[in-house]
Amino acid sequence: MNAKRFLYLFGFALLFVIAPAAYQIDRIAQSLPVMDGEAGLPGLSEKAEVEADEFGIPSVRVETREDAFRVLGYLHARDRLFQMDLMRRKTAGRLAEVFGAKALLLDKRQRAYQFQRAAEDAVNRMPADQRKVLQAYTDGVNAFISRAKALPFEFRVLAYHPDAWRLEDSMLVALGMFQTLNGHDKDERTLTLMDRLLPAEVTAFLTPDTDPYVTVLLGGGDSHRPARPVPVKSIASLIEEVGDQKLGSVIEPEAPSIGSNNWAVGGTKTKDGRAIVANDMHLGLSVPNIWYRARLFYGDVDLSGVTLPGVPLVVVGSNRHVVWGFTNVDADLLDLVRVELDPADPGRYRTPEGWRRFETRTETIVVKDGSAEPLELKSTVWGPLAPEPLLGQPVAVRWTALDPRAVNLGLLGMDRVKTLNEAMAVVNRAGAPPQNVVLADDAGHIAWTYMGFFPRRVGFDGSVSVSWANGSARWDGFIPPEELPRVVDPAEGFLATANNRTLGKEYPYVIGHNFSYSYRAYRIAETLKGMPRVSEQDMLALQLDTVSEFYEFYRRLALSVLNGEPEDAILAEAKRSIERWNGRLDADSIGIGLLVEWRRNLAKAVFAPLVSRCAAADPNFAYAWREQETPLRTLLTEQVPETLPDRQYADWRSFLIETLRRSAEEAKQRNGVDRLENLAWGEINRVHLSHPFSQTFTLAGWVLDMPEEPASGCGSFCVRVLFDGHGASERMAVSPNHPEDGILHMPGGQSGHPFSVHYRDQQQAWLKGVALPFLPGAAKHHLTLIPE
Repeated sequence: MNAKRFLYLFGFALLFVIAPAAYQIDRIAQSLPVMDGEAGLPGLSEKAEVEADEFGIPSVRVETREDAFRVLGYLHARDRLFQMDLMRRKTAGRLAEVFGAKALLLDKRQRAYQFQRAAEDAVNRMPADQRKVLQAYTDGVNAFISRAKALPFEFRVLAYHPDAWRLEDSMLVALGMFQTLNGHDKDERTLTLMDRLLPAEVTAFLTPDTDPYVTVLLGGGDSHRPARPVPVKSIASLIEEVGDQKLGSVIEPEAPSIGSNNWAVGGTKTKDGRAIVANDMHLGLSVPNIWYRARLFYGDVDLSGVTLPGVPLVVVGSNRHVVWGFTNVDADLLDLVRVELDPADPGRYRTPEGWRRFETRTETIVVKDGSAEPLELKSTVWGPLAPEPLLGQPVAVRWTALDPRAVNLGLLGMDRVKTLNEAMAVVNRAGAPPQNVVLADDAGHIAWTYMGFFPRRVGFDGSVSVSWANGSARWDGFIPPEELPRVVDPAEGFLATANNRTLGKEYPYVIGHNFSYSYRAYRIAETLKGMPRVSEQDMLALQLDTVSEFYEFYRRLALSVLNGEPEDAILAEAKRSIERWNGRLDADSIGIGLLVEWRRNLAKAVFAPLVSRCAAADPNFAYAWREQETPLRTLLTEQVPETLPDRQYADWRSFLIETLRRSAEEAKQRNGVDRLENLAWGEINRVHLSHPFSQTFTLAGWVLDMPEEPASGCGSFCVRVLFDGHGASERMAVSPNHPEDGILHMPGGQSGHPFSVHYRDQQQAWLKGVALPFLPGAAKHHLTLIPE
């Protein structure tokens, strides 16, 4: 950091810590959101009334849809402008302009995908009605930027002024969410390496799409990647090949849970025939929260829920006729096309039509306090070249997010749907990250279907990278909307998903390969089966459920190898701790921390020798298969001598005991406790929501971050996901015709301004699981926006 930047940041600290009170108050007052009085808003057809309740949640009353989203754009900018600017910059690869060289590598990677071009193409292809809304929203954002007395403090600290908002900026924000939920090529790289370097039977064993808790909604009980028996000879050979060499960390036993829970309960299971949707979307947690709550009235529309700052949509919510909620599908929408270069001319590559030259363009990355960086980008007929090669060969990215036919604002149509069929028609055609959508209507009916565009592959299933040069492998458009799966009013009276595999092999298309472990969906379904006359409060209680049968397997395994009273002091301590576990992942639960640690260490030890060839071939390789618990349990249950992962042990029991001993010692040392019986889960699982500034400037965290606190919840293996910076970004439970009984809360608050009373006023309700109303409450503020 240069001296000028250090002094500027030090001055920022003085501003909030020891600066003269009069100056501090004046600057803060100027940048605080204006929530009362009158303001001009160009383009309005008539004046708009904006009431806000005790949490700063706005209710907007206007005449037209365009006016509603014009006002929403203004409010998003007023409360979250820096967040919006960061999101468009991150997706487009423009962070180095404001953060300097530290962001350069990320910018280069993002530029490779050419999101800016994809956003422009999506806008140009957008239907007229959607574009009108997008233009109104953009105008609302720009009205705030151009008229604000003082912009959010982050712009002052970083010494820049935000550019005017453009139509394509909203699509950049949407594409950023697409990338978060479904934009990673790790699965295909993992499977390609394993397919190329490991025996086929080992790859099949290690990469199933099923588990003992599987909860399928449609398509039969069989799957495309079923559980396989242990390939003893092949595994034994791989273990012998590794020998005594030390292996790097190539195993991820529990990847961060970018996913969600959702379920719908029909009128047959509620006290008065109402249908209810419950939804908690799991994302990385930060300050401010990713979502912004709002209620919009226009014409005969009453639309409530959560919105994404930067995008003119109500993402999940209710229009008083239909409620909808999302979970990520974990679909395979991205292919790495192996590019065959011309040996005589590396500027050409082979296509079904013959040799073709790469399309090239040079962009310049502006670097704050540094020299601009030129960057050459290459594209093929299938898409841009990926930032990294695969097995030493270039690959092109074919991805629905980069296809303008598959990205739109079609979800706008949910504002006026009145039936499940109308709603499913909208979401089946909405261009967005692929989602499981559960729906409920005001007549007590429920449904489940998919949202998004899914490639229709020919000649391959998308699991591994292949060449498309001869035309035998290709995409043949997308699965027609009318052929996407649907279930309406099942006999059980409910529908539940949790990023698990929901389709069996009888469904005619392969949707994905690497789905989340099914325990969450199983736990939700089993609980709902035994719940008559359910209410919204019951749904919140289930969202907060921390029971984990999943870890009972490891408790039984540990106690079986620790039979009797261990003579070793640390093992005796471990046994007492495990025996005290209450079967939950509550903040005060004892013993579960050791079981979680032991499982991780077991997974690393068991799998590392089996994938060592892949790690040697690619330093970025990681075995992070979300269904890896299926092969892990098989190996731990059968304990075939030849599959013992470490030959220094005489047998599996010795290996299990020593791994448990090491896990106990690590748990004590890492958490600073003298006895494992004193180690509560909340000492390990702590929630800390931070502002982007606090990651590079510690002092800022005192003001900007939510306080670190012990938390109940888990990574993936209970319903209440909250672990390692990921968790429920909102919790909603609502019936379309009884929204007054609905529940909705989220971390942090509405405002992105740290000195606003609405910066953190929902945090404790979210952390403690306290219900807040779905609808905004009584008006505490009143802002009138006047046409100009």
